[in-house]
Amino acid sequence: MQAVVYYAPGDIRVDDVSKPECAPGGLLVRVDACAVCGTDLKSRQHGNPRIKAPLVMGHEFTGIVETVSPDATGNFLPGDRIVMATSVSCGQCFYCRRGWRNLCIDLAPMGFSYPGGMAEYVAIPALALQGGHAVKVPKDVEAKYAALAEPVSCAVNSVRQCGVQSGDTVLVMGAGPMGLLNALVARAAGASVVLLSEPNASRREQAGGFDLDWILDPETDDVPQIVRDATDGRGVDVVIVAAPAISPQEQALSFVRRHGTVCLFASLPVGQSMLTFDSRILHYGEIRLIGSSDSTPEHVQEAVAMIAAKQIPVEKIVSHCLPMSEIEQAFELMKSGAALRVVLHCR
Repeated sequence: MQAVVYYAPGDIRVDDVSKPECAPGGLLVRVDACAVCGTDLKSRQHGNPRIKAPLVMGHEFTGIVETVSPDATGNFLPGDRIVMATSVSCGQCFYCRRGWRNLCIDLAPMGFSYPGGMAEYVAIPALALQGGHAVKVPKDVEAKYAALAEPVSCAVNSVRQCGVQSGDTVLVMGAGPMGLLNALVARAAGASVVLLSEPNASRREQAGGFDLDWILDPETDDVPQIVRDATDGRGVDVVIVAAPAISPQEQALSFVRRHGTVCLFASLPVGQSMLTFDSRILHYGEIRLIGSSDSTPEHVQEAVAMIAAKQIPVEKIVSHCLPMSEIEQAFELMKSGAALRVVLHCR
């Protein structure tokens, strides 16, 4: 079969590889769509020590179950469409026992530890089924939209951790695909006012097609004043920082109200991740400063339900569909900012 294989930074190839077999207790899935995420691009540009190269890439995938091992967990049948919470957890550690499977001390992600979904077929390991990491998708959800269940689930995780509720005002900093998904999930959770801050003009233009109240340019707009005007001077209830840059992460505390929440959703590069902020704002305002990383099977289930119910306009997030052979074109579209989510047709 054909697959996108990671060898090293700058060395990504579309190769002919052996079709995987259905492992004991697992599934064999015929992949028909796999989205390309920012982590894939960063791995291509800078490498990723977590990838056990050479390895098939891709973790935002969906496909049709072709083979079910006789002892597989989960009542799957041939013909079922599935997606995954793709960071497979051990199920036994301190964090897994408390339901925080995304924080497992021995995470084994698809496309990093196991061969991923940028391929014609992918084998789902027994451990993933035992932990509920494979999630069924309604048959009327198109493949290219089902592939977004994993990134939507990451936004579900952050919005739930922030406690966004009806009537809240939310500021999302960063209008890349994940910033937009955080804004849209916050709206679906009941936020009455959603502001989006983004310095890139192309990103702001793309964001104009979504249900947002303010799209701000932090380099020209008076964001602090706009936030005060939108909240009677209090500050927003929640700030979600989806921009992988130091400046917005340091500024976020100045936009949130007392007893509000700031979520650092985007990670910073190793060696460039130290922040400076006024701890008095945090202390006297009783502000919650949290991080959010990855998602659990429960978050994926919720994401699938939201996509199926058309609560998230995923048709606007999927900006390009390309054959798997054009993975380099996908990366170029992402680097230029012309794409939101590129989905590869794997067949």
